[in-house]
Amino acid sequence: MSDDVVIRAENISKRYRISHLAGQGTLRDTMHHMARLAWRRLRWNSKLNREDFWALRDVNFEIKRGEVVGIIGRNGAGKSTLLKILSRITEPTTGRITLKGRVASLLEVGTGFHPELTGRDNIFLNGAILGMSRVEIRKKFDEIVAFAEVERFLDTPVKRYSSGMYVRLAFAVAAHLEPEILIVDEVLAVGDAQFQKKCLGKIQSVAQNDGRTVLFVSHQMNAVQRLCTRAIVMQNGMIAADGPAHLIINGYLKQSAPTTASRDLTGNDVGRRGTGVARFTHIELRNHEGRSSPEILRGEPVRISISVHATKRIPNATFGFSFVTADGVEVMGSTATDEGISHELSAGVHQFSCLVEPMILNPGRYYIRAAIFSSSEVFDHIDEMIGVDVLSAASDQAHAPGNHWVGHVYLSYNWKHEHHSP
Repeated sequence: MSDDVVIRAENISKRYRISHLAGQGTLRDTMHHMARLAWRRLRWNSKLNREDFWALRDVNFEIKRGEVVGIIGRNGAGKSTLLKILSRITEPTTGRITLKGRVASLLEVGTGFHPELTGRDNIFLNGAILGMSRVEIRKKFDEIVAFAEVERFLDTPVKRYSSGMYVRLAFAVAAHLEPEILIVDEVLAVGDAQFQKKCLGKIQSVAQNDGRTVLFVSHQMNAVQRLCTRAIVMQNGMIAADGPAHLIINGYLKQSAPTTASRDLTGNDVGRRGTGVARFTHIELRNHEGRSSPEILRGEPVRISISVHATKRIPNATFGFSFVTADGVEVMGSTATDEGISHELSAGVHQFSCLVEPMILNPGRYYIRAAIFSSSEVFDHIDEMIGVDVLSAASDQAHAPGNHWVGHVYLSYNWKHEHHSP
């Protein structure tokens, strides 16, 4: 292992063994068979079947010192299992992981915290786990507390913290106690937008200024694009692609958010996050002729229809969407409240429809991002709902053949040329 390689995965596979009980018709039957589970394991009869599920299959990669690598993929692709192996939380079934340096992991809310201890105690506990002395931790203590914004609750047991407070303190500890390798999962999505921005800035600083290695898992392609120079796509427990972040993200988006006139959003494979109290269920695009189509002419109207299902009454909800470039930049968007539509969602299905007229995006591939949220809670957030191809209008070629589009938004220009003889 060369000096600049700090993480090496060699033929990593992880198998889970899933047991299935044959269907019993009544609760009494089920309890009877559960009581005899140990005996069935010994005798292995037809009432119990096993299935091998491979969460990872022959994963190989190397990561060098100072690299910031984004790991992306749909839910169930193997991302979290890989991070747990890298964090030494679980062991691979086959293969070997080699790590150089201390590893700090932020995989889920409260990872590494003792719920009965105070925030102050947990800072020192986490530092000790990372191999730091009490003196070293004290040097960073004030900086950690200030970053986490938990001064008032520092001597409160962390079991009484909200999920947001948990994440703020956990990230502050992981980022400031100077591990050589920092592993961050989608847990940052729990925090508010301001804190997420603060965390991303810290990760960027840690990598660029301190030369530490960062593994970053996220469904937010704009965050991966901003932070990472390299991206790895996980699919069905294997590495599907590995390379420069902007190229990998472009290819992934074309796969994960297809250009189609409508899309069912009821599943969990669309890269969503949120509490689920309200969720998107369907999206449809209609062009200037009123037909379902993922292809929109520049300068023509487009209607976007989105269905939402709320499991209970939400008194203060905001719904909105935006057009996003392939590299995650939000170009333009709107919320229903901009038009004075009620904040309240009653339980049941809601239909939202928005007419964008005219379409001012320049020709190219875009994606629709949407969210339902309140001031304190994200109910559903999907980064890439659907792909949209904006095409040149017929008049573009008729009036100005060979257009050179600059930027993402079309504005009407009126050029004049005057020539004066010398």
